[in-house]
Amino acid sequence: MSDETGPQPPGVPAAETSDPDIAAVLGEVIGEERTRAGEHGVTYGLLWRQLERTVLGGKQFRGRLVTAVHRGLGGSDRWGAAHLGAAFEVLHAGFLVHDDLIDRDTQRRGEPNLAASMRSAAQRAGASDPAAQHFAEASAVLAGDLAVALAHRLLAQVEAPARNRAELSELLWDTIYVSVAGELDDVAASHGLWEVSHEKALRIASEKTAFYSFQAPLRGAAVLAQAPSGTAGSLDRIGRHLGQAFQLADDLVGLFAPEETTGKSSLSDLREGKVTSLLLHARTREVWSRISADIGRADMDEATARRIRAELAASGAPEAVDTLARSALARARAEVSEVLFGHDVVAVLLGACAMIEDSLDAAAGHVRAQREGDGQAATAPR
Repeated sequence: MSDETGPQPPGVPAAETSDPDIAAVLGEVIGEERTRAGEHGVTYGLLWRQLERTVLGGKQFRGRLVTAVHRGLGGSDRWGAAHLGAAFEVLHAGFLVHDDLIDRDTQRRGEPNLAASMRSAAQRAGASDPAAQHFAEASAVLAGDLAVALAHRLLAQVEAPARNRAELSELLWDTIYVSVAGELDDVAASHGLWEVSHEKALRIASEKTAFYSFQAPLRGAAVLAQAPSGTAGSLDRIGRHLGQAFQLADDLVGLFAPEETTGKSSLSDLREGKVTSLLLHARTREVWSRISADIGRADMDEATARRIRAELAASGAPEAVDTLARSALARARAEVSEVLFGHDVVAVLLGACAMIEDSLDAAAGHVRAQREGDGQAATAPR
């Protein structure tokens, strides 16, 4: 599970927040529940306000993929698409809250995340540090659970033929099922419970991020638009390629870009020892003998992380990951060119390719900056 760190997709509607229909759906349902939460006390109201901030604070491109592709495929169920898009956005928010808890991260999008905000609230109320931390962790578990449940509720409000509703329900279940499998493998790998190959790392990336970020929204749009099975299959393959490239780009940006660019700690993956494609490539190079002892150290400081980033930047491993990501994008573009999609769908899919390519170009600039020793952000031209 991952958060988006790159530019907006040019082919997807270019709203700064979301599709206005999705915004309307989210505003109504979360507003109602936040108001109702006040009946259960100040604490519950605070939790819903923090969950609302998490849901509405991202780029929301997953929901916009649903509505844009649905329209492009000739779908006419405007509000059904908006509810489906909103369901994916709420599900994404729940995954982020749980992911931050698993990774012990305290920042998201450049601000204290939900758990950290709840921890601060507990401290202001006089809680001890251990009590405040327990309250924060409990809040993150419960808020993530609420978000996943709310995604189901939003999907249930989609009015569609029984067969399509059943397909969408099964799709949401598959999305959660596959994403949890990927997240669990990711944690297990970071603790060295088993060896991870390049193929396994790509599968984990596909399961934890690609499926719910691209494959499922594209498949859901096709189901709601009642598109032919061949079209849905092509979109599924394109989504898998896009998702893999997206996660590879996100791994590079997350490690090499400054925190003010990503809005997240650039230390967390190194402290956790997360087994990314980048580190797998590094293991086959001379650089590994110089950095392996520090990878996974929970007490790693910024000076050590800076040295590791510089070593990795000069190792050639980032270029190997970049090549993998661009190969996945090439496969996605090839599939787009081979299918008779309408102009609007092509624009959305190629726009998503361009979004990821922009992230890769930016990551390459950050790698160069690290290699040259200044460590500052450097955005490469497209």
